Amino acid sequence: MTIAIINYKMGNLRSVLNAFESLGADAKIVDSPDLLSSAKAVVLPGVGAFKEGVDNLKNLNFVKAIEVEVLEKKKPFLGICLGAQMIAKKGFEHGEHEGLGWLDFDVRKIAPKDNSFRIPHMGWNNLEIKNGGGRLFNGIKDPAVVYFVHSYHLVPVRGQEKYITSTAWHGESITASIEKDNIFGVQFHPEKSQNTGLALLKNFIDLAYGKT
Repeated sequence: MTIAIINYKMGNLRSVLNAFESLGADAKIVDSPDLLSSAKAVVLPGVGAFKEGVDNLKNLNFVKAIEVEVLEKKKPFLGICLGAQMIAKKGFEHGEHEGLGWLDFDVRKIAPKDNSFRIPHMGWNNLEIKNGGGRLFNGIKDPAVVYFVHSYHLVPVRGQEKYITSTAWHGESITASIEKDNIFGVQFHPEKSQNTGLALLKNFIDLAYGKT
């Protein structure tokens, strides 16, 4: 198994798996944390509420296993939508809740300055590449257009803007993707983002295979 897609009872797992398989990746949905040790890379998808997602990871005993593979063994990690949000220190959806704490970001509700921008942020949007775009955007040309479905996003604190690799505009600047060492996160859904999304996933596959 090259890429493990974590099943913690939230998220469109099949769509993510289909996208990786369409690119020729050896990917598998895993229901047990014990299976992560045989993977070369880890994907944490997700759709839903922050606290429920973190609670599910804890209740299914995935947290320690993910931290061993990603933080200790330094395997490539990709968080998608809620999966990216949960690596933040705190989430503020229906109260204040602790995240996995890998990055010093908060997860806060989008607050458009213009009420013509509706919440949730749903649909296609252009990306503005930041800090060189990082390795996931290697070879991806502007305009990069991707598909979003969310009401909350990652907000950097204490100088963490350096880890943001792209943003989008929806009445305010939204963190669209982040990269720190072997840790990658995207707020949009690459599995629904056609050519740009597939190109991004191909770059992640290359990281998993050690090609970049």
